[in-house]
Amino acid sequence: MKLEDIFKPKVALPVLTAIALILRLIPLRHKYMLGYDPYFHLAYIEEALKAGEWFNFLTIAGGPWGAQVRNAHPLGLWMTPTYIYKILSVFGVSLYNAFRITPVIFGVLTVVFFYLALLKLYDEKKAFFASLFLAISFGHVFRSMANYYRGDNYMLFWYSVALLGVALAFSIRSKLRYKRFVFYLIPAFASGFASIFWAAYYPIFVFLLANAVFLGAGAFILDEREHLLDALALALSTLLGAFIANSLGGKFGYGMLGYNRWLGKKTAEKLMLEFGTIKDAYLLVHVKYLVPLSIAFIVLIFILGKFIKDKKVRAGVLVGLAVLGAFVLFYRFEALKDLSTGFGIFREAPIQETQPSSFNDLWKAFSISLFLIPLFFLRFDPNRVNISDFLVLGLIFPSLYMIKTWTRFLFIGSMAIALMAGVGIVELYEILKPHLNERKVSALGIGLLVLLPAVNAGFSIKETYSLRPYANEHWEDTLTWLRENSNQNDIVMAWWDYGHWVTYYARRSPVAQGRPYHGVALYYLDKFDKNWAMIFGVDYVIVSYYDFLKFGAIVETAKMHPKYNVTEKYGVIVLPLTSKIGALVFQRGDYRIIAKPGQRWDVIVNLKGQTISPKELYVEYQGKILRPNLSASKSNTYLYINLDYKYAIFMNEEAFNTTLARLFIRPEEPYELAYSDGGVVKILKLKHPNVKVERDGEKVILRFENATGTGLGIWGFLDNGTLVFKKWYNVKGKNEFELPEEVNGTVVRYAYAVGKKIVDRGIFRRG
Repeated sequence: MKLEDIFKPKVALPVLTAIALILRLIPLRHKYMLGYDPYFHLAYIEEALKAGEWFNFLTIAGGPWGAQVRNAHPLGLWMTPTYIYKILSVFGVSLYNAFRITPVIFGVLTVVFFYLALLKLYDEKKAFFASLFLAISFGHVFRSMANYYRGDNYMLFWYSVALLGVALAFSIRSKLRYKRFVFYLIPAFASGFASIFWAAYYPIFVFLLANAVFLGAGAFILDEREHLLDALALALSTLLGAFIANSLGGKFGYGMLGYNRWLGKKTAEKLMLEFGTIKDAYLLVHVKYLVPLSIAFIVLIFILGKFIKDKKVRAGVLVGLAVLGAFVLFYRFEALKDLSTGFGIFREAPIQETQPSSFNDLWKAFSISLFLIPLFFLRFDPNRVNISDFLVLGLIFPSLYMIKTWTRFLFIGSMAIALMAGVGIVELYEILKPHLNERKVSALGIGLLVLLPAVNAGFSIKETYSLRPYANEHWEDTLTWLRENSNQNDIVMAWWDYGHWVTYYARRSPVAQGRPYHGVALYYLDKFDKNWAMIFGVDYVIVSYYDFLKFGAIVETAKMHPKYNVTEKYGVIVLPLTSKIGALVFQRGDYRIIAKPGQRWDVIVNLKGQTISPKELYVEYQGKILRPNLSASKSNTYLYINLDYKYAIFMNEEAFNTTLARLFIRPEEPYELAYSDGGVVKILKLKHPNVKVERDGEKVILRFENATGTGLGIWGFLDNGTLVFKKWYNVKGKNEFELPEEVNGTVVRYAYAVGKKIVDRGIFRRG
């Protein structure tokens, strides 16, 4: 087989599919899934299969209030892996494994449809290399690989389908050219269907509408008036797509800007919109403003094309119209200037995903292809440019803006980067080829078309292989123990990162999960006390070694609270054991601790050349925490050493006096150590007037531990979240309470009070 033969679709497509598949299957080698969110998704799927229905009100999340699942994502996000499981279960594939490989299926399909689209828009070589760069891009692999289930994978998949539809329309020639417009139903349905799978699916509409606008601009400059009709058809297809998305929202759940969500309501308020037939703020803007403006632009340049023939003048007119359109849009919606921060709600959140992309982020995501981007614009030589180049600018420019704004968008922008790199590298090769002899052409081909993609693939393989799950046996064992030794209605306090694990492994409801919550941070820092925890019905508190590694994030999250001013200078250093010869040596960078055991321990702490001795020492070994005497104590600092897991935590007085450190090292009443693996994860039980929900046949009985309460509030909800019952009952002196028949609703919340003080809360499903 000749080298040129690899670019033939019958060879290229299997090669691209194999490369994309192999790279995305690498993380399947791990027992645990990557990140946190997939555990929530799988927990809900398992509970829905157990219940035999796609219920909405999930009581093992969002404690103590519960979570309405369709306020997280549309239902398709969970239905898809479920149906894949039902298909693959015939071959013995478990739900866990079907869930883990679902991202791979749609990631590979995205590469396939992208290739098929570019095959129609460009040629075999450019389609191959652009798709190859997407297949090997870590920016795309990261959210389409095994063990990491994310919703944006679906959005990009549906865009690849939509792009193929546009490309098929372009491919119709001669007498059949007017029949091409039927293919614009593909982007219409693709954009509409995307709304089923991800709450933030809106970029597909932005891309397609931008495709239409740039297509119109290209047709105007190149004087290809026929394609102005394609631009008009594509813009109108997004209008149909918006109505499809709006209709599907009523059945599967609306996106994050839906009328029934806080962000949707806030966005509508900011943009001075009113919900009516269209029940999503973005779709409302799209239908009422973006599509009409785009169509007006296309119609205007269609008319101007009859009078303006000079290409330079046409280009100037386009620039003027672009400035005018932006002015009109931002004048009408001044709040759009704050769109990239989610209208301010993401501005200060200490989450990596919502931070601007750094060069390091870009390098990890795109590697060599990052530097190949400028080559794409070689296409805009007057003798080489074609209408397809203008079409894809509608993908490129919004993607570049999104990549700049948030690291979360590196995945969505990966298709644009791959397109520019792949098309650009072939373009450079074809420009240089006529000027070189056969030997130099061969060397150039190897250098550009073989080595550069190979280097890019090498970086991507390295990054993919280096990924490690955050979950481990310690968390699984701890949370499984909690599941087996606590009540189903118990509420758990853990750092928000681990909330989804609590839902999945423990099947208990955590106070925080999925996003930072300043209340938990303030609780760990001892700004909020046990009374605050009891108001949330907290029965168990989880503290871990990893919380000390995240201590800086805990402090930053606490500072997000609008009323509490955290001014303490906390100091926490976690150091691994590096030597046991003669003494215990813990070291990290310029920080070193030397501890010599004895009847009195000799401990010296070296902090970048400054030598001090801690005030107190705590040593944990084989499940016991000892407090040895020190030979010297010359500072208000504290040291905890774990000999089982070989690490030390050095703290100043402010950090040592936090609830986090107290519960981990020296718990006291009203907390009781319920579970410990000896120094990685610990569970503390909060002793308080507690409510335990039990079932006796069809009866639901609420039993009171430490029955000092005087009142019990009961709220009943339908599965859609509608409140249908509310009443307070006198339970003074009672040890139990049978849920009355008068209580309506599928989901019941309760509050146990002493006078007006809430001492316990919880939530459970009836039946």
